[in-house]
Amino acid sequence: MSTATETPITKKRKRQIVKNAPINKDKGSSNPASPDPLSWPPHFQKLSATHKALNLVYTFCCTRKHLATTFENLKSAVEDHIKRPLSIDDIAQIKFLVPDAVNFEYVDEEALQLQVFEGNKEVNNKERDIYLPPEEKGKKVLLFEYTDGDFRQNPKAKSNQQGRRKGGDRAKLTEPPQTEVLRVIAKRTSRFELAVDKFIKDCSEKSLDPVEQIKLRQRVHVPSNSHEENRSPPQSSSNPPTDTPKDRPSVPEIIEEITTRSEFYKTQIVPNGHLIFPAQDPRFGNLDFPLSQILVDALYNIKNITRLYSHQATALNDIFHGENVVVSTSTSSGKSIIYQIPFLHRLQDDPDCRALLIFPTKALAQDQKASLAKMLEFMKDEVGDVLVDTYDGDTPKDQRRRIREEARVVFTNPDMLHLNILPNEEQWRSFLRNLKFVVIDELHVYNGLFGSHVSLVLRRLRRICSAVGNNSVIFIACSATVENPEKHMKDLLGISSVKLTSIDGSPTGEKTFLCWNCPYKDPTDLQAGRVDPVQEAAKLFVELIVRGVRTIAFCRVRRVCELTVSAIKQVLIDRGLPQLSGRVMSYRGGYSAQDRRNIENEMFNGHLLGVVATTALELGIDVGTLDAVLMVGFPYSISNLRQQSGRAGRRKQDSLSVLIGDRFALDQHYMSNPDLIKTAPNPSLHIDLENILILEGHVQCAAFEMPINPEQDAKYFGTSLKALADERLVKDNRGFYHCHDRFRPYPSQHVSIRDTEDDHFAVVDVTQNRNVVLETVEPSRAPFTIYEGAIFLHQGLKYLVREFNVDRKIAKVELVKVDWITQQRDFTDVDPVETEATRKIPGSTCKAYFGDVKITSVVFGYFKVDRKGRKFDAVDVETPPLEILSKGMWLDVPQLAFEILRVKNYNIAASIHAAEHSILALLPTFVIGSAGDVRTECKAPQKEFAKRETTRKRPGRLTFYDAKGCGSTGSGITGKAFEFVEKLLKMAVGRIEACQCTGGCPGCVASENCKESNAVISKIGAMIVMKTLLGDEIDLDALPEAVDESAPVGVETVVLAEEVHFRAT
Repeated sequence: MSTATETPITKKRKRQIVKNAPINKDKGSSNPASPDPLSWPPHFQKLSATHKALNLVYTFCCTRKHLATTFENLKSAVEDHIKRPLSIDDIAQIKFLVPDAVNFEYVDEEALQLQVFEGNKEVNNKERDIYLPPEEKGKKVLLFEYTDGDFRQNPKAKSNQQGRRKGGDRAKLTEPPQTEVLRVIAKRTSRFELAVDKFIKDCSEKSLDPVEQIKLRQRVHVPSNSHEENRSPPQSSSNPPTDTPKDRPSVPEIIEEITTRSEFYKTQIVPNGHLIFPAQDPRFGNLDFPLSQILVDALYNIKNITRLYSHQATALNDIFHGENVVVSTSTSSGKSIIYQIPFLHRLQDDPDCRALLIFPTKALAQDQKASLAKMLEFMKDEVGDVLVDTYDGDTPKDQRRRIREEARVVFTNPDMLHLNILPNEEQWRSFLRNLKFVVIDELHVYNGLFGSHVSLVLRRLRRICSAVGNNSVIFIACSATVENPEKHMKDLLGISSVKLTSIDGSPTGEKTFLCWNCPYKDPTDLQAGRVDPVQEAAKLFVELIVRGVRTIAFCRVRRVCELTVSAIKQVLIDRGLPQLSGRVMSYRGGYSAQDRRNIENEMFNGHLLGVVATTALELGIDVGTLDAVLMVGFPYSISNLRQQSGRAGRRKQDSLSVLIGDRFALDQHYMSNPDLIKTAPNPSLHIDLENILILEGHVQCAAFEMPINPEQDAKYFGTSLKALADERLVKDNRGFYHCHDRFRPYPSQHVSIRDTEDDHFAVVDVTQNRNVVLETVEPSRAPFTIYEGAIFLHQGLKYLVREFNVDRKIAKVELVKVDWITQQRDFTDVDPVETEATRKIPGSTCKAYFGDVKITSVVFGYFKVDRKGRKFDAVDVETPPLEILSKGMWLDVPQLAFEILRVKNYNIAASIHAAEHSILALLPTFVIGSAGDVRTECKAPQKEFAKRETTRKRPGRLTFYDAKGCGSTGSGITGKAFEFVEKLLKMAVGRIEACQCTGGCPGCVASENCKESNAVISKIGAMIVMKTLLGDEIDLDALPEAVDESAPVGVETVVLAEEVHFRAT
């Protein structure tokens, strides 16, 4: 049927029912023969009654009173039910029977407080040093918890967002329905009874008395209050020694120990998920030219190098013969030598020789500066005092002149080259005239929008060098393994000749890669979900470091990084190893430069056993030898995964990499297809020099540095330069073009080459009047992380935000000991505000739109969340909205799509979200960009799957906006994509139809960059949305009704979109 003439079908068609579908509320549950408690010995009948009472009272406290479920709080109520005293031995026996379902331990009483009062009322933290080690802190109380099958509590929907309570007021939490409470109680009872029945039968088969046996075995589960008893918790025989060994076992031995002797292991390694990358012997090469004896000695004494690997020799020979070189080999393959030797060799014959080394981050530049400085210090008698220094935003202004005039080697980054060096080229002429080598490290970082900017910066550098008479600069680039390094370097620099070295001659030990899936909380009830990957990573991290394995854990975002290091330290304390908790630290953006250097040094010197990091440590900063890498959830791409994995293992030592799978579609795709870790192709790198918004900015900068001659400068800026100059530059009477006044006086400050933010917020620790700046937070992050009442995480410690002052850009925080964190309640709306252009979709009545887009983020409150993920309190706060203007394109979902989705029971929000993902994935086919350059509005499961009505209805619209670049003018990427919208839709539909997955994967509708981790997607729903936009026929009879519980239909959160008005002329 033609969608163009289709009449509303909601009332005409009967809903299709999937027949013969199994009805099973507890999906995945098994139904073994029910136990008969009456046949048990009296001791176990009493124990069962105790468990039932404990289960009931505990659940009541959790759902209604939110009391801390300590032994003392539960004791009297349980005794009222069982009519006898409740003992610690009773619960220890329950713990023995269902060890994974119960937590029974001593904890700090302070950690259980639900409210933390203002500083002048605080009584818990003022009279002692709260920075003391954990074992010396306050009173301990005995806590009882169930760890499996919790129900979720959600906030009541507001009837009117305008009428919010004042900041700090409480928002009521709904209690779970009685049916859900009874289900959880029954499930725990059933699991306990099955465990008792099995234990009794096992004892009977071995002719053992079950009562005697359980009393013997309970001992290991009786909690120890180490604060009072000065003894460590009992260690099971499967636990490794408490002191970390100096010489670790081999990786196969470690895996064998963990998988066979650790109570922690429950077959988390997926089928075919144990991958082996064999060791490689070194391959050496010879140079075509001799090195001086002093340089040979320096290589041996400083770097222990006696022979060069084949890839090093090949690249060095090419450089010696005057070729530009790109080296694309594995992490830790010795690429830095390839750009250090040429300079050191040339310096001995040419004391005025200069080198410019460009790194994407300050940390990398500092790292490599130290390495080269050691070599020069050793060669001092031969080459004299050679100034090697860093020139970046942290360089003191009183040192900059000396660096410009005297430095032989300058370490910098693209930002400083763009903002300071090139605009002041007259101050750098001596340096640029004698410049012999330009090194571009981490070439693979310069991709998409950022890569396009850096390309034009480097072309400006080539142009200035040529103008001062230097046309002999040799460019040396180093890259991770990518698909097109040679072409990318040519594109980046605008040069025609580049020699590629990609065959790695460095030795590698055997690499083991494990796909490690988080187990289900309750294998008999899959709907209970999987174990939190943070907790899973923490346990595995500890299993490794106590065996002497130096480990790094990578997390996608800062918050997960902090939660993971906090969880690791808690696991160490729980295992009686608090002395090791100080030897694990986190490393991420936001920390001061000094703190990051200290962490790097601590790791390099071997003091730290492990570090938890974001991608800030993904690049080649040298932190010494690492034995293992854990990835907490799938990284942003297969390229990121391989880059992170490469951080483990040096030379011939074996290493381990573990991908810990989260519950989300992308993670589970790789858990189901672990072979992709080996076989998925490396990504290609692309830049776009025809994007007029990017090109104009850099041409204006170039014209400021030196007047533009279109005929001569077209080789740097393309054939469109003449037209651009005529239209947007100022021409003088000699035919040269100058920077336009609207970019003056400092045009480079009008061109942001990456998303950097100014005026950061300072997070100040005011605990006991310390007044120390912990870190800084970007303005875009501040509303989401340092609102008043928030728990701010730093190095795994919890700080309460006492004051958030927007005007002074400061947040005052105080260290607290609580057993909960906060989770902001927020929303982000992406809304078109003005239409500039439309495109009719051929064969359809629908249109695509392009224009101004506003992104509005609001934090309106926060939840308090305990360590089991339960929300036990909700608070309203008042924060100003964060608004950003950009450019974007959008498509309004037609009414027909709404009708079909409703008839077939598909979640509308999930369908729209999945359609947006599928189009985003195809943008690189038509426009140049990298992950995150274009974004969309992510749908949150808490809202889209809610069961209560909401007044916040979102328009049914596919929206895409420029997330990086030029502010309200956008980056130009969505403007280009707008021209190909019909092809994008058709390709997206074909991609979905060709994909064999059932629930959505990276091959169709799951995005690696989804902020909500693809929790709200519907594959078939996405196809319906895009087919109706294209005007394609849809066979309703062939279309299945939705049965996928991953995107349930809740309340209506999406409504028909109204057309956005055109810009006034």
